[in-house]
Amino acid sequence: MKDILQDIVKHTHGLGFLDLVKITGTSDQTAIDSMAEDRSVILQGSFHKSQAEMVGTFGMPQLNKLDIHLKCPEYKDKAKITVTKGNRNGVDTPIGIHFENEKGDFKNDYRFMNAEIINEKLKTVKFKGVKWDVEIEPTVASVQRFNFQSVANTEHNSFVVRTENGNLIFTFGDQASHGGEFVFAAGVSGTLNKGWSWPVAQVLQILKLSDSAKVTLHFSNEGAMQVTVDSGLGKYQYIIPAQAQ
Repeated sequence: MKDILQDIVKHTHGLGFLDLVKITGTSDQTAIDSMAEDRSVILQGSFHKSQAEMVGTFGMPQLNKLDIHLKCPEYKDKAKITVTKGNRNGVDTPIGIHFENEKGDFKNDYRFMNAEIINEKLKTVKFKGVKWDVEIEPTVASVQRFNFQSVANTEHNSFVVRTENGNLIFTFGDQASHGGEFVFAAGVSGTLNKGWSWPVAQVLQILKLSDSAKVTLHFSNEGAMQVTVDSGLGKYQYIIPAQAQ
């Protein structure tokens, strides 16, 4: 259970802009949904194996608190980390997580949000799907170059993506401002030429997950972008709406 919880926190709270998660669990699948407060990123994902302890619908709020418990040295070795259940409307459902160290003299409880509240706070947005014009697996070096450009162009909160001569090019700024551009990937197929722009900070934080996971970047010329991250335990799909220039 601890590795699943750590995976959830890493791919949500760890990014800096997703701090409320909805879990929808059945015997066949455990799905995870989240959305940034400014709606700049929508997360839809699921674990490769259904989690028997997470059957039901509930919310995970204040993920910073869960992160603190997971990192606590008292729970590093041989701790008991269990999902607690309660009866809601005649149905046994997960209500929280109980943390207890090996000696049993250090305990914490993290409480879940009930289905009614999480359904109201996090209305699920279904992504209809589009034709992806460009799909690549970014390299660690490309992500580092993206980071260098973001540091050099901090006044720009968004970047524009286009293809040219088989290159995928990221551009910061325009002719009226300081700016820069670089080739993020070479030898790509497909065309992006409509001048859509994307939020720098959010995209960069997600792409940095490529250090420890398989990441695929998808673009549609119609204004859709998705970053798919496979952590080994689950698949997380981050959908980022385009901004018109």
